[in-house]
Amino acid sequence: MTATTGTDDGRGGRDGEDDRAELARLLPPATGFALPPGRHEHHRERLMNQIDHDTAAASASAKDRAPARPRLLRPSFLAPAITFALAGVLVAGYSAQGGPDLPVRADSGASASERAGNAQPVALVLNRISDAAAKSHAGPVRYDQFVYVRSQVQDGDLTGGTLVTGPLAEREIWYAQKPGPQKKLGQIRQDGETFPINAELGDTDGTREGVNRPTYRWLAALPTDPQRLLDHLTALTPESDTQEHAQAVFDQIGHLIRETVLPPETAAALYKAAALIPGVTEAPGAVDAVGRKGVGIARVDARYSWRSEWVFDPETLAYLGSRTFLTADTEIGGKGALLSADAVVKRDVVDEAGVRPQD
Repeated sequence: MTATTGTDDGRGGRDGEDDRAELARLLPPATGFALPPGRHEHHRERLMNQIDHDTAAASASAKDRAPARPRLLRPSFLAPAITFALAGVLVAGYSAQGGPDLPVRADSGASASERAGNAQPVALVLNRISDAAAKSHAGPVRYDQFVYVRSQVQDGDLTGGTLVTGPLAEREIWYAQKPGPQKKLGQIRQDGETFPINAELGDTDGTREGVNRPTYRWLAALPTDPQRLLDHLTALTPESDTQEHAQAVFDQIGHLIRETVLPPETAAALYKAAALIPGVTEAPGAVDAVGRKGVGIARVDARYSWRSEWVFDPETLAYLGSRTFLTADTEIGGKGALLSADAVVKRDVVDEAGVRPQD
């Protein structure tokens, strides 16, 4: 049985939905350090697959080899980031991106004049990036097509309680563009495995277009006035005790530019909106997951000692990738320890999931 047919699974639940809902209900409230958006879904899906496997195995003993349910996958576009504490509960035994709480750090102490001094140069840089994005020929993307992105990704491993940087891995995503609530959103291929992307947990009727499922059509409908766009994204980004809200909004924009095809006007507005976020600065010497150097844009979450950087091609100003790393010594790792990184290798539009575009 699949998680989208709506049939009874023999335990009074619909295709295991009750199992996952009960698991979510029993977990403690999320506290501590928040992961960057979109960086936890691979490990979480491996966990969900293991839960399905174990449940099926238990059922087999009781019901004479009942068949296992297929794998489940959540969208890669998950704006509300899973916290480190929650990830530690969920991914025990896996190479995870989560872990124990990071110590709360005091604010950076930068004065208002210092913050204002940083605003002008980064605004000029982001305006240049915005102008370049506005001249791109990306899209449009038809409803029956898929956005394809191939990346090199690297994640921190906290299986042993200490942050260890994992190896680079190739990740491919095919993201469906169909309008309206959808239960099948595409697929991901990583670490030699291919997973379907099912609707987000709790979306029994399918996941709608939105910040957690940013289709080309949804992105094209966003406000193109930078302040209105920033206000809109700020309202869509949940408040959290585990992350500065301004940092969450910055990461939300980073999540929108990472694995989508952006309409040129929307892309231009997103970069100008990012320039309005307090604390956003230039990042000289920024590099992506494969070491490509470029124009860097960054923000530091001073409370939790981590820094998010975006990297752009120094000539074309096209997005190259991102990095997130610790900015101070913590219980799980030293200053500079990598939490996650990516490098976009290919971005295109294809007619079928699982099919690579022609180079």
